[in-house]
Amino acid sequence: MKFTSVLALAVAATVVSAETNADRLARGLPPLAPARRGTPVARAKRTSPSSGSGQCNTGSTQCCDSVSKSGHGGHLDELLGLLAIEVPHNTPCGVSCSPMGGKGSDCNQEPVCCENNSYNGIINIGCSPINIW
Repeated sequence: MKFTSVLALAVAATVVSAETNADRLARGLPPLAPARRGTPVARAKRTSPSSGSGQCNTGSTQCCDSVSKSGHGGHLDELLGLLAIEVPHNTPCGVSCSPMGGKGSDCNQEPVCCENNSYNGIINIGCSPINIW
């Protein structure tokens, strides 16, 4: 008899914990808070420092007049068409770029790190903004 009571109590506890918010709302009860699963972001271990140190791992640090994504019909796309340069849609590209030497104090526009600098600074392909301060 005791075993049956314990078993019934365990089954009832399982049924209650499997209750969905839809069931609770249908009965007029407030929804339960979401379950926290996994590791919180604040405690996640980083294997290497995040970027933002002003260094480029893929190319040289550049100072560009503007940076925009290709394929949106703007000034960048016109320039890419005139130079017959094909880049994938949504590729960030820098326009009128020059290499930065040393600190970022000599860049009054947008400091970036670009992967492909083979167009003499007219267009740099694959640019990512960097923090140099």
